[in-house]
Amino acid sequence: MTYEILTALVAFAFVSSITPGPNNLMLMASGANFGFRRTIPHMLGIGIGFTVMVLLVGVGLMGLFEIVPYAHLTLKVVSVTYLLWLAWKIAHASAPKGGDSAATPLTFLQAALFQWVNPKAWTMALTAISLYAPERSLFAVALVAGVFGLVNLPSVSVWTVLGQQMRRILNSARRLVVFNWTMAGLLVASLYPVLMT
Repeated sequence: MTYEILTALVAFAFVSSITPGPNNLMLMASGANFGFRRTIPHMLGIGIGFTVMVLLVGVGLMGLFEIVPYAHLTLKVVSVTYLLWLAWKIAHASAPKGGDSAATPLTFLQAALFQWVNPKAWTMALTAISLYAPERSLFAVALVAGVFGLVNLPSVSVWTVLGQQMRRILNSARRLVVFNWTMAGLLVASLYPVLMT
């Protein structure tokens, strides 16, 4: 991989990781509702989970979509259904009250597994492998996954910090409800590109 291609890969990883999507909207909501520290497992789950996903997509799962075309439609239906459920949970979330609140942020494992039903993550992984590891050699796929692993965590952290900073504004139950419903609406709106393909 040439320097120019590597630079383009880093830019692609950064832009696709930091732009709005289900992961980032959920992190912003988690940062606002639970703060940065409690959202760290969620962020790590996204960063590591997505890196593993890119690796597995590149070494074999991409070929599955070529062999079994309806697998892609099945994935889309499952993803949209799950994201609608998550949007409902975000809309009805409330700020934790002391140490006994039932509300909790996503765990590391939940966030890592979420990548497999996240339409934007699938689009990013498939596009990255197609553009930057078209021959799907183990080295090229590992390089693409590694670049995403390095770029993704700092990028998604920005959204958690943004959400945490919004806690100053969301100091009333009414504002928090409006914020959570707005985040839920944006999460549903992020499905539009998926539904149109």
